[in-house]
Amino acid sequence: MIGLLILAGLPGCSRPDPENTINIAGSSSVQPLSEELANAFMEDNPGIYINVAGGGSSAGIKAAKDGTADIGASSRELSKDEEKGLLVIPIAIDGIAIVVNPENPVKNLTLEQIQGIYAGEITNWKEVGGREGDINAFTREEGSGTRGAFEELVMKGSRISSKVGVQNSTGSLRTAVAGDPQAVAYISLGNVNDSVKVLAVEGVTPRDETIKNGSYKLARYFYYLTKEQPREIAKQFIDFVLSPEGQQIVGEVFVPVK
Repeated sequence: MIGLLILAGLPGCSRPDPENTINIAGSSSVQPLSEELANAFMEDNPGIYINVAGGGSSAGIKAAKDGTADIGASSRELSKDEEKGLLVIPIAIDGIAIVVNPENPVKNLTLEQIQGIYAGEITNWKEVGGREGDINAFTREEGSGTRGAFEELVMKGSRISSKVGVQNSTGSLRTAVAGDPQAVAYISLGNVNDSVKVLAVEGVTPRDETIKNGSYKLARYFYYLTKEQPREIAKQFIDFVLSPEGQQIVGEVFVPVK
């Protein structure tokens, strides 16, 4: 699990006090947002340090349950068994963007076409209005919250083909698409940049308005997870995330929940 230790106001090379350190672990889609929120919180709370790590939603759920993290981060719904003993707190709404290389002329796909691509039934861009050429589809690894949401919203019981390439982070999916004119992938809308092109789905482009009103169908919540009695400093941070200031930061890239 690769993590980023964000330190504010740390004198010299002294190590932060564990009692004043908040550990967050989980979804790599939520990780950049957690880092932004952590930086803002620490500016207002000198002496508190926040360690933000990725590892995937399943790892975040486990870390919250085991107590190895104060806060787990998940970009998928939890099962009833996973929820036991945890507080599940929505912090943002995210669109799952279907992205292709900017050279790809395709502008829109239906949910049925996306499912067909990932099931291995549609293999050439010409079949969906593009140029002649093999479709190189990429997915996240098993246990990824983004993959779980994609499987629920798009695959609906169909299996992702074993021929689909697997990448273990949102960033690596984006890089794969940026470097391959034949590629397609799905990533968090908040992680889109100019290196990839976002497709409309069923004629609807993902943006705040279409995610809020439900017309864009590929949307999911981001969650923070804690034990039922979290440490006070963890509770303080979550209260900040849900405050107007925190939700304003959320709204810079994602859709606020408040």
